Amino acid sequence: MTVTPISAGKGRVLIVGATGFIGQFIAEASLAAGRTTYVLVRPGPGGPSKAKNVKALQDKGAIILHGLIKDKQFVEKILKEREIDIVISAVGGENILDQLNLIDAIKTVGTVKRFLPSEFGHDVDRADPVEPGLNMYRTKRRVRRLVEESGIPYTYICCNSIASWPYYDNTHPSEVVPPLDYFQIYGDGSVKAYFVAGTDIGKFTIKTLDDIRTLNKSVHFRPTCNLYNMNELASLWEKKIGKTLPRVTVTENDLLAAAAANCIPQSIVASFTHDIFIKGCQINFTIDGPQDVEVSTLYPDEAFRTLDDCFDDYLVKIDGKPMKTGDVASPSPVAEPMKTGEVAAPSPVAEPMPITATCA
Repeated sequence: MTVTPISAGKGRVLIVGATGFIGQFIAEASLAAGRTTYVLVRPGPGGPSKAKNVKALQDKGAIILHGLIKDKQFVEKILKEREIDIVISAVGGENILDQLNLIDAIKTVGTVKRFLPSEFGHDVDRADPVEPGLNMYRTKRRVRRLVEESGIPYTYICCNSIASWPYYDNTHPSEVVPPLDYFQIYGDGSVKAYFVAGTDIGKFTIKTLDDIRTLNKSVHFRPTCNLYNMNELASLWEKKIGKTLPRVTVTENDLLAAAAANCIPQSIVASFTHDIFIKGCQINFTIDGPQDVEVSTLYPDEAFRTLDDCFDDYLVKIDGKPMKTGDVASPSPVAEPMKTGEVAAPSPVAEPMPITATCA
């Protein structure tokens, strides 16, 4: 498949899944970069949150289109009539295979200069989670292979974990404040992971679109300033809230049992948590292959937002004001080792809430 190179900063972008958590950051970054940005929204009611997100993007200049990526003829029509140069997919796990029709449409039209499939996490060709997370990665691998076989110019974004406390039973841990009663530490708490703010996922994703160095490559996000293990995360949060909290060990068997319970989507998150903080899937390989690049080496003058800074956002979400420094938490009555197969209840103290800065 032969396409004309993109004129820097001029490519028209179509984003699928822009009303989702990661998709919204990408759409906002595209608009902030001054790109003509089309957002494909599934028709029909989607709840007040979806409507609010669509309105927010529209107010910032996004052009809203309604339709389904499963409709190949409809997608082909959009790609041709709107002269789309770049397609970015940020669809959720249950819609991953819908991208097969999208890829077929892109191949048929033949004018798209870059495609970014829904990745925005681990390198799915290297990570090896237990089920049910493995099944999701198999579907993503299937999408990758079809992209490559079709000869479509691509970039895979491997941004690792979102900048938040990594709750093992919550699909969007960044929307929940870190623990205020006790910490759950995975294993011995020594395995490190990379944490990236949602705004940085959006910013760097958009920067890769016109970059020849990212063509047909996996782009890895490894900010050294945000490399933490569970014990270090706990200490950082304790410093923020001025409290010392009890620490509960969640063993490898606990995580495997939570994954084996096959409670979707929580069990998928548990399987990924096991892969990250027990097996070390983000740090157990080097980025030295011909198809791999690290985003910090591409854009050394662009800073990442630090996890320390991101954690400050949570402070203002706690009763609207930071907690007093120097307070010491009372021992939690539930702060005891979990029994194998037992799943801890969500903290009654921390209420889910969105934040500005926030990878999975």
